[in-house]
Amino acid sequence: MPVDGAVEETDEPGWEVDPDDDWALAVVATVGRQLRLRREAAGLRAGEFAVATGYGEDLVYKVESGKRIPRPEYLDTADELLDAGGLIAAMKEDVRKVRYPKRVRDLAQMEARAVEIGVYVGLSIHGLLQTPGHARALFEAWQPAYSPDEVERMVAARMARKAIFERMPAPSLSFVQEEATLRRPVGGTMVWRRQLEHLLEVGQLRNVTLQVMPTDTEAHPGLDGKIEVLKFTDGTAVGRSDGAYHGRPTTDPRQLRILELRYGTIRAQALTPRESLAFIEKLLGES
Repeated sequence: MPVDGAVEETDEPGWEVDPDDDWALAVVATVGRQLRLRREAAGLRAGEFAVATGYGEDLVYKVESGKRIPRPEYLDTADELLDAGGLIAAMKEDVRKVRYPKRVRDLAQMEARAVEIGVYVGLSIHGLLQTPGHARALFEAWQPAYSPDEVERMVAARMARKAIFERMPAPSLSFVQEEATLRRPVGGTMVWRRQLEHLLEVGQLRNVTLQVMPTDTEAHPGLDGKIEVLKFTDGTAVGRSDGAYHGRPTTDPRQLRILELRYGTIRAQALTPRESLAFIEKLLGES
């Protein structure tokens, strides 16, 4: 399934490097060093290179000193101008990975390995289910405020995680969303409608089970917060719950059984998948 919507790039030609992300720092420093060596070998000063590429001289210095993550088009332009034969452009894949915050990369890596994921969410629509517009609206509402560059970086990172829907063999994905998360018009009416339409599309995938927990349902084990359980091919698993074990991930078999029991109870109390899709269609009709 293709990622729902492309993420538009901002006018900023690069991203700041997280000073606490050692791997990102190392990658960006290596890319910057290669760019500087090739520029110098071509006999170009930084200012001349900036004029030739159409970027600012300050950006050139920041990229070459490893303080700025270059965008893919910057690397393409540099590759062509320096006659690198594709060697600079080939660095785009590593650069693409480090543009995302470390915690998001770690989460995406776990999701990419999982053969089964079960999630209950009570406060917002789960990140794997969000459209770009919905995610952007959430990040723009954050306090203290993200910069426009940070917002786009976070949206891109969240959308990149949706590659899980394209995996083969497809993992088994189960989501339970509180009704309130579907009724909140995040981003305005048009963004909200597109989000509901996207949920209907995802909910019809053969490897996805999407359920809605009605607001008028009595108390259930998810009222303490989000619950997640991820299972892997080697039989191991990891789980987390806002209301258990201090909210930290756990691999302890006993604790995982408890989280699975709670999630199973939540699924039993929620609407069935068919009822849930009908409920979302009803919401769309009311909007």
